[in-house]
Amino acid sequence: MLDLIILTLHFFVCLLLSLAIWHGPKDADLRSSSTGTVETELDGLILIGKEDDIKRSGRVTARVNGRGVVVFYHEGKFHAMDSRCYHEGGPLRLGEIEDINGQACIVCPWHKFKITLETGEGLYEGINPLEPSPTPQWQSKGVKQRIHKVTIDNGNVYVSPPDLSVSFDSDYFADKYKNGGDLAMEK
Repeated sequence: MLDLIILTLHFFVCLLLSLAIWHGPKDADLRSSSTGTVETELDGLILIGKEDDIKRSGRVTARVNGRGVVVFYHEGKFHAMDSRCYHEGGPLRLGEIEDINGQACIVCPWHKFKITLETGEGLYEGINPLEPSPTPQWQSKGVKQRIHKVTIDNGNVYVSPPDLSVSFDSDYFADKYKNGGDLAMEK
C-alpha cells in the first residue's frame, strides 16, 4: 500500500513539473490578433518589437505570416532567420552563438549544426584527403536557412516578409510547424 502511495505522489509531482515546464516562461511570441499574425507597418514590413527590448534580451521569436522567426542581436547587429534548423527542425532560439572563421554562427542545440547569422549558410568542418597532411577546414554547404531582412526605424525592429519564390531547406520545418507547431518539436 505504501508503494502505491509513493508511486501516486511521484506521478503527481512529475505531472506538475511537466505542466510547469510546458506553460512556463518562453521567448516572446508576438501576436497582435487572434489570427496569429503580427502587425504589418512601414511599407509592408512586420513589426517585431522595440529595439531596446531586443538588445537587452539578445533574441526574440515572433510569428511572421504564421512561420516562426528568431531575431538575434549580436555584436551590434540584428539578424533574423527561420526559428527551426534546416537539418531536423531544432529550436535555434535555444542555440549558442559562436564565432567560426570570423563569422557569427548559431549552433543548433539538437545536432550542433552551424549556421551563419549573416547569410544562412550551413558550415561544416571537412578535410581534403588528397592533401599530404589533411587538416580540417571550415567549408560551406550553401545557404540552407532562410534569413529575413531586418529594418530599424524610430526605435522599432521590423522584418521583411519571406520571399517564397525562392526556397530554402529550412522552409520544410517552417511549413511543417507553421501556426504553433513548436511544442510538438521540443526535446
